Amino acid sequence: MQLDLGKLQRKREGMTWGKITEETFAAAAELIGKPLRRSRMQWIETVSRDAIRHFAWGVGDNNPLWFDEDHAAAAPAGTLLAPPCILYAVDSTIVAPKLPGVQWIYAGTEWTWYDHIRIGDSFRVDAQLSGQEIKSGRRFARWALQTGEIDYTNQSGQLVATAIGRCARTPRAATERGSAPPPDPVPHRYAPEELAEIERQVLAERSRGAEPLYWEDIEIGDTVPPVVKGPLTTTDIMAWYSAVQGAQHYGGAHGNRLRYRQRHDDYHINSATGAKDDAGRGHLEAATGREVGMGGAYDIGPQRIAWAQHMLSNWIGDHGFLHQLNVSVRRPNMVGDTLWWRGTVTAKSQDQGVNFIDLDVEARNQSDVLSAFGTAVAALPGQQSGAVPLPLARVGQGSNP
Repeated sequence: MQLDLGKLQRKREGMTWGKITEETFAAAAELIGKPLRRSRMQWIETVSRDAIRHFAWGVGDNNPLWFDEDHAAAAPAGTLLAPPCILYAVDSTIVAPKLPGVQWIYAGTEWTWYDHIRIGDSFRVDAQLSGQEIKSGRRFARWALQTGEIDYTNQSGQLVATAIGRCARTPRAATERGSAPPPDPVPHRYAPEELAEIERQVLAERSRGAEPLYWEDIEIGDTVPPVVKGPLTTTDIMAWYSAVQGAQHYGGAHGNRLRYRQRHDDYHINSATGAKDDAGRGHLEAATGREVGMGGAYDIGPQRIAWAQHMLSNWIGDHGFLHQLNVSVRRPNMVGDTLWWRGTVTAKSQDQGVNFIDLDVEARNQSDVLSAFGTAVAALPGQQSGAVPLPLARVGQGSNP
């Protein structure tokens, strides 16, 4: 099969490539509710020991539940577990079909987990585009928000988790843009004492481990010990790519990438070489990050959300269970930035024998600028009720065991 460059160029010159039109938006709408092919969104299928370690290393999470067999054997689950957000490696949660040439920017995930992810688990994924809507704003006169639903079912036929992924689709054509983009951010120059304090906080982070965090001991307004990530480097971003996605989201490498572009017409022109390239390289190259409107090299949305999971898993310890995490990514987290993920307890409840804690979570950088925010729900053991009863029931599908 030969790559028809002339055809791709004629498409682009037809004034629809890189834009959101009534026709291209309607074509995407035809996929709502239909099963989607996900081969390019999967990095792993089975949660092996190596997959667990690579993911945990990729986010800087040293929780012994993921690494230490003796520790994990003594914990309630009785075996090595995987960080809940490892499911980003099973399926990226990126659901952004059609709209050829229109850039996608990750906007957030709403996760719901019903059981632990155990070493050796394998997953089948079912994904669909669940909705889309046209938006307008200062940066873009017309853009789209696409939402997808992903179910993760393990080798026993058990639904372990669901995710609702949100992607912003923004036009590349200059005529589609609203006001001028904001000026590129000025890198923060850290004083030596700032760097020393960041390092102190990072090295002081601890997982609660075997000590139970009981529901009765929690008060509304309690805060979660933060995790600190940064100053962000391109090496940190490469660690995420290695653990979670490689180049799959951009079509793969070499010939696989060319074959992908034949089907999807999805690429970015490298201004230096004139060749087709991936907009995703803006995560690693400041110049491309500026070209795609991000102001420089920046992190990956699911990477930032996984840091929130790291914080919460540290806090709830071996006996707790992270049930929900819903995070919206709002601003690019630039290379050189430092983020503090924090959480605050907002409510306590009991339902069908399960003790729940609701939290607000947010990430702010070294300039106190809000980078991401959301909510979470954790299930905790009770001094009277005992261990968290897993698996948790899906809403509307009966009681817990």
